Amino acid sequence: MIKPLADRVLVEPKEAETKTAAGLYIPDTAKEKPQQGTVLAVGPGKKDEPMEVKVGDSVLYGKYAGTEITVDGKNYLIMKQSDILATL
Repeated sequence: MIKPLADRVLVEPKEAETKTAAGLYIPDTAKEKPQQGTVLAVGPGKKDEPMEVKVGDSVLYGKYAGTEITVDGKNYLIMKQSDILATL
C-alpha cells in the first residue's frame, strides 16, 4: 500500500456521475472531473502543522488538486492537506 509522507494524503476519487437528476445519460466526453473522494492514507504531518483529516473521511478538493497515480489499475490522488477544501 502507499504511505504518504509529511502532510500528504492519499485519496480515492469518487466516480463521475453517469446520469443527471432528470435521468439523462452523460457521455464520457462531457463528464466533469470529480472533486470528492475518500481518504485512504494520511502522512504523519509536519512539526508545526498537525494532520486534520483521517482515514475514512469524505473530502472535497479543488478541481486540479493533487497528482494522479495509478496502482494495480485503480486511480488515486496524492495531495497536500492544504489542497483539501472541506470534509463532508
